[in-house]
Amino acid sequence: MSEPPHDVDLIAIARRVLHENGFSPDLPAHLADAIPASDPVEGVRDLRHLPWSSIDNLESRDLDQIETATQLPNKAIRLLVGIADVDALVPRDSPIDKFAATNTATLYTPTHIFPMLPFVLSEDRTSLLDNVDRLAMITEMVVREDGSLDDEATAIYPARVCNQAKLVYERVGAWLESDGELHHDTDERPPPPAIAAQVLLQDEAARRLRRRRFEHGALEFETIEARAISKDGKIVDLQVQRKNRARELVEDLMIAANGATARFLEMRGYSSIRRVVRQPKRWDRIIELAQSFGVTLPVEPNAIALADFMTARRQAEPSRFGDLSLSIVKLLGPGEYVLQRATDPDIGHFGLAVQDYTHSTAPNRRYPDLITQRLLKAAAVKAPSPYTDVELTAIAAHCTERENAARKVERTLRKVAAAALLQSRIDDEFDGIITGATDKGVFVRLLHPAAEGRIVRGERGLDVGQRVRVRLVHTDVERGFVDFVAVHYDGR
Repeated sequence: MSEPPHDVDLIAIARRVLHENGFSPDLPAHLADAIPASDPVEGVRDLRHLPWSSIDNLESRDLDQIETATQLPNKAIRLLVGIADVDALVPRDSPIDKFAATNTATLYTPTHIFPMLPFVLSEDRTSLLDNVDRLAMITEMVVREDGSLDDEATAIYPARVCNQAKLVYERVGAWLESDGELHHDTDERPPPPAIAAQVLLQDEAARRLRRRRFEHGALEFETIEARAISKDGKIVDLQVQRKNRARELVEDLMIAANGATARFLEMRGYSSIRRVVRQPKRWDRIIELAQSFGVTLPVEPNAIALADFMTARRQAEPSRFGDLSLSIVKLLGPGEYVLQRATDPDIGHFGLAVQDYTHSTAPNRRYPDLITQRLLKAAAVKAPSPYTDVELTAIAAHCTERENAARKVERTLRKVAAAALLQSRIDDEFDGIITGATDKGVFVRLLHPAAEGRIVRGERGLDVGQRVRVRLVHTDVERGFVDFVAVHYDGR
């Protein structure tokens, strides 16, 4: 039997879980002393006059990207993506860089953020906040009418920029999906009229890029991400965060920028850290899932065939597409970081259907992106690479290991949040979907609230993707245990 509901210190639990998984939860106080007093100015273009804007979560302050675009006479679109120039204030082997290299990422927990960089950087001096001058690395691309990129026109260089409007996903998404007013999301001056036109042009570029990727077999997902909502340190809900046009816009532009930077380095003979997703190891289970819908997939992994199946399911049963997406994502397996020499054959990213892909667009919160930024700076001026292949191999392996550990931390703390929310609902029944079936157990995500837990009885025969009815039998907030027994399940 579970103990009666009680208050717990969720931040203390998060710190403990981070420690258990090899992370340093808190930045040493002396790190802030190592930040340069002023930004570098030599060799930096002045692009503050351009109509830059960002789209992010309402509460986000660690802003990594801004965008602006221009319509060209030949129907192509020149797209400029500005990425926060973190390297300008966090040089290699500095105390802050060494700390960032340890954790390799900002860790977001239900009630607290554990940053990779001091907040004075990530939420201020290296953040592309609105209405302040900032340094950025610009990735300049030309998107043709058919969605292809003109790699010969790609340019990368440092610039001084000014974000003219911090916009929010939900409001921009609603505006793109229906006629309405484009809202600014601070209490300051409204955005210039040019911003609305900018968002529409960026959306057109994103739709071209997206269409091109899908033609090559990119997988269309509606991943269901549960976000813990806290109030006064207590979990009050788990809300599902769904995609909209604004999230797709940013995703498509970032995928394009990551591909362009990977090719930029390769074409200039530089080694890099690539982000890859190999062919799925559980293709056999994906075949079984497709067969449950009357669809036969090839025996060998085939991205285009899988993409066609996913598109058909979205059209046929949109209300359940999120569940199918979650199952396929789990079966594809996680990505990893690997060394990519300029002459190496491409491994590629199975889910995105791209051959050249790196992580470059979030250096405030991901360490591989900061490494890529330093490589890009060297390549832009034809300087020697700041890293040897041996160093890049070691960094890639460490970042993959830390990402796997971070995924475990996030999974555990989601369960802690779920246990805190559900501790008063013992013996209630819920509908869910199987998200994991391994020798470590069978795991279920509830449809509402979007909590995850383990099935401790009646789990035999269950596999990823099946719908199931479960009854809550036990919670342990401190350890993040949420235990169910299976009551009924369907055949899928």
